[in-house]
Amino acid sequence: MKRLALLTVLAIGFSLSSHAQNFHFGAKVGLNFADITGDIDFDGRTSFHIGAVAELGVADKFAIQPELIYSSQGADLGSFDTNIDYLNLPILGEYKVSENLSLQLGPQFGINVAEGDDVDDVESFDLSGAAGVEVSFSKFFAQARYNFGLTDVVDGFDSKNSVFQISVGYWFL
Repeated sequence: MKRLALLTVLAIGFSLSSHAQNFHFGAKVGLNFADITGDIDFDGRTSFHIGAVAELGVADKFAIQPELIYSSQGADLGSFDTNIDYLNLPILGEYKVSENLSLQLGPQFGINVAEGDDVDDVESFDLSGAAGVEVSFSKFFAQARYNFGLTDVVDGFDSKNSVFQISVGYWFL
């Protein structure tokens, strides 16, 4: 199921790129303010994310922005830290409000890449929604985004990822 979803996303991305009016490729890095919401009262965790970003223009005011992001997430529960690292693939629709300001919305698919005893009951796949804003200045951009979990993180508990991200990046192309 996960492979089918990933192949579908990649096929859509490649077909859109063949019709794209504009194409940009870059990198970004930033801070995560992560938490796990639900049955257990966790404390938030501050961590980081880093990855590659593409932007495929499909109309004057609309683009598709796929990303491949390593994201350190999770939460703290007293002496028990739930540090969960994901390889995330957000695929965002981007509406350009103006030349330098965009609104973003879409799904995010995450694969748990964390190892260790603390993550034995953590699900291997995470589906989230993502909403954010991007401001661009020439080849530089800044983003603020909220990722809200749609699936449970820990098996058997109401436990969803909640991550606020602040990013800066650079368009190489």
